[in-house]
Amino acid sequence: MITETRTCQNCKTSFTIEPEDFEFYAKIKVPPPTFCPRCRFQRRLMFRNERVLYRRMCDLCKKSIITVHDPKKRRIVYCSPCWWSDKWDALEFGVEYDPQKNFFEQFRKLQEKIPVMDLVNSYTTLESSEYVNHAGHLKNCYLIFNADYCENVCYASGVTYVKDSLDLFSVGANSEFCYEDIMSGKSSRLFFSEDCFECLDVYFSKDLRGCSHCFGCANLRNKQYHIFNRPYSRDIYEEKLKELRLDSYVAVEDLKKRVDEFWRTMPHRAYHGLMNVSYSGDYLYGCKNVRASYICDSVEDAKYCQFLTLPSAKDLYDLTEWGNGVEMVVDSVTVGEGARDIRFCSGAWANVLDNEYSMFAVSSSHVFGCLSVHKKEYCILNKQYAPNEYRALRDRIVADMNTRPYIDAKGRVWKYGDFFPYDLSFFDYNESTAAQYFTLTKDEALAMGFRWRDENLQEAAITMHASEIPDNMHDISNSIVNEIIKCVACAKPYRIIPQELELLRKMDVPAPRKCPNCRHMGRIARLNPPRLWNRMCAKCGKKIMTSYAPDLPEIVYCEQCYQAEVV
Repeated sequence: MITETRTCQNCKTSFTIEPEDFEFYAKIKVPPPTFCPRCRFQRRLMFRNERVLYRRMCDLCKKSIITVHDPKKRRIVYCSPCWWSDKWDALEFGVEYDPQKNFFEQFRKLQEKIPVMDLVNSYTTLESSEYVNHAGHLKNCYLIFNADYCENVCYASGVTYVKDSLDLFSVGANSEFCYEDIMSGKSSRLFFSEDCFECLDVYFSKDLRGCSHCFGCANLRNKQYHIFNRPYSRDIYEEKLKELRLDSYVAVEDLKKRVDEFWRTMPHRAYHGLMNVSYSGDYLYGCKNVRASYICDSVEDAKYCQFLTLPSAKDLYDLTEWGNGVEMVVDSVTVGEGARDIRFCSGAWANVLDNEYSMFAVSSSHVFGCLSVHKKEYCILNKQYAPNEYRALRDRIVADMNTRPYIDAKGRVWKYGDFFPYDLSFFDYNESTAAQYFTLTKDEALAMGFRWRDENLQEAAITMHASEIPDNMHDISNSIVNEIIKCVACAKPYRIIPQELELLRKMDVPAPRKCPNCRHMGRIARLNPPRLWNRMCAKCGKKIMTSYAPDLPEIVYCEQCYQAEVV
């Protein structure tokens, strides 16, 4: 078998399918893709809304709930206790497959009448944590997403085993008192830093291991009392740290610029990660035989995967989000907890087996085109069959999908082997996680055939502009929790909640001038993108593959040169 070059249906660029790719597709019994890897990734993210929350009524118990589903849209939404209860049965809404109609059109009709869950949470493990999503085992948390086993954490995404912290992205492994950090772990009192592990009392630093009492440093190992990579005595270090005025907003904003300039003078490793074997991608940890993947932990034999942060996972192509014991998955999103043999699904977990083209199928096996099924088997379009009837009908639908494909408004053709069409997503483009990693304007999104949600926010009674917040944390009174503040970036209103104010004071850092969403997007901007380029090692000239684009000013080293120079 040889490498094949194809043209992406969506962006019209060329992409290659390697011999090992064909082998995997044959193993999992699906045809090769018709969209390029980046468009497949974007498409999956469009089926996931992590952060855009609404208040609406549960359509069963009529209680007011928090949900990811816009109340203005025609949709049946149940609160978590109702959705998981025995008060209803998803098979009551089942329909017989009509061979005269397109499969995806029939699935759309199913979406219109079957209840969906309000949020994707392990709701029985949440304590005083109402405003969270894709989360479990939380206590006293607020606006955190993709989170597990956290306590007293606000405004964070991708966090596990974190306490008493604010404004984080992908931080975990028993960390506490952390603020404005990304891609770090096993640390305490880590501030404005990235790619730091096993650190204590570290500020504005990058790629540190086992360090303490450092400021503005990069590429250090097991060091203490350093400022901009220069060593000091403990007394002088503490004196200089006071001079930096880390409790002043103006001083901190200036320090961000100084630190960024210093970081640019230091060599950057071609990728971020630890303990990997045979890999390509970025932010990989404990991975083996993983290619072109991004933010993955303990993954083996995989390609084109992203955000698999709960170990472990293996034998995967194009899986986005979760992990935790999954195997044999292709082109799916939000799959975890022992799921196996999953093809083209959005939401499959709790030891599911052999699921295809289904959404939110929990603890179910051998289901095709199902929605919101729980502990079911041998179902198609939410109708149950005998095993032999199921297999025969499943094969017929696959054949029909190929002979009578779905064609969207832009002429894109959807046969068996393609993920759901864009317009079957419950979410508009700017509600979805895709908007965080593939930024589009409204006109650009509509031109690509994506839906867009026009915000119609009620005018909030702004009581304070962010510029009016006192510069020094010590000058801010308790009354600030009563203010409705205007964000300096997007002009939308936000609050500083009491829990947040208490942590800011304990950490002795200035209050934020931006709303939580703008702060989150600022952390996303600090990440290297989920994309790889070829460029040359700045030290030895060897060709390397890296997430640093060739036109960026960073000094990028290959692994050998970086390890030889790291302090």
